Amino acid sequence: MRSSTFRIAAAGIGSVMALAACSTGAPTADSSSSGAAGGSNNKTIAFVQGVAGDEFYITMKCGIEAKAKELGYTVTTQGPQKFDPTLQKPIVDSVTASKPAALLVAPTDVEAMQAPLEQAAAAGIKVVLVDTTVNDPSFAVSQISSDNIGGGKAAFEAIKKAKPNGGKVLVISVDPGISTTDARVKGFEDAAKADGTYQYLGVQYSHNDPATAANLVSAALQKDPDIVGIFATNLFAAEGSATGVRQAGAKDVTIVGFDAGPNQIKALKDGTVQALVAQQPAVIGSDGVEQANNALTGAPVEKKIQTGFTIITKDNLDAEGGQAAYKSTC
Repeated sequence: MRSSTFRIAAAGIGSVMALAACSTGAPTADSSSSGAAGGSNNKTIAFVQGVAGDEFYITMKCGIEAKAKELGYTVTTQGPQKFDPTLQKPIVDSVTASKPAALLVAPTDVEAMQAPLEQAAAAGIKVVLVDTTVNDPSFAVSQISSDNIGGGKAAFEAIKKAKPNGGKVLVISVDPGISTTDARVKGFEDAAKADGTYQYLGVQYSHNDPATAANLVSAALQKDPDIVGIFATNLFAAEGSATGVRQAGAKDVTIVGFDAGPNQIKALKDGTVQALVAQQPAVIGSDGVEQANNALTGAPVEKKIQTGFTIITKDNLDAEGGQAAYKSTC
């Protein structure tokens, strides 16, 4: 929310799934020289992703690099191979030691990443929280994220449109304690509980693993074969949910998920899912650089910015829906 203004682009609503890729291993890093301007001697911005290889963060990186080039900064990018604070913390500590002018970071846990990021700010680095946040973000110069509660409500509306007669609905999420996915769950849960024609079965956690999500969904459908809709709160949860539905032989389950990587666009085209809730990661990244630059140059800084989302369906895939799809490379 740019102060109090939402930038929300909504297209149709159908029903959704979405997610991308990531494995296990060491952190990856890359850098791109995005120009060198005069002024401050330090023209480096560090970007620490929530997870490397995820098209959401790749697209955010593209937005960061484009704005950084415009403003004369060099960008370095690193990310853990799993969305895990034990893997992200050493990266943040290393970045803090390198003393960039600013740090754009997607914290992987609201508690575990609190102290490392406070230490970065205490070292004089301008910290901008992008996508996710921590319990007390007061040290950050700005927070920029999607309207995740609104996105969760939109996901429920997508299921409702596909299954207007009501029924049982389930949420597959990542892990508790991640600010963005927790908000999506809340948005969906509030909307589902407010509509008496739907029975909310609660949330189960896949630990960001598609195979775990598939097993959870298969087991849920064995217990409740009359489930009509599943909301998957991120790329990997949705990928696994689709597999679980196929494995269970279910024919009439609507999957709604967040994010719109290439695999999810393919799933939409193939009819595995009916809609995707796409965030605006490039906008989040661009805004993050802009706010970091404002903090560094003494210009006014917006403490909190909330971006919107686009509902992608087959009907708008060749127009605004397709334009909202995430990138694999810049």
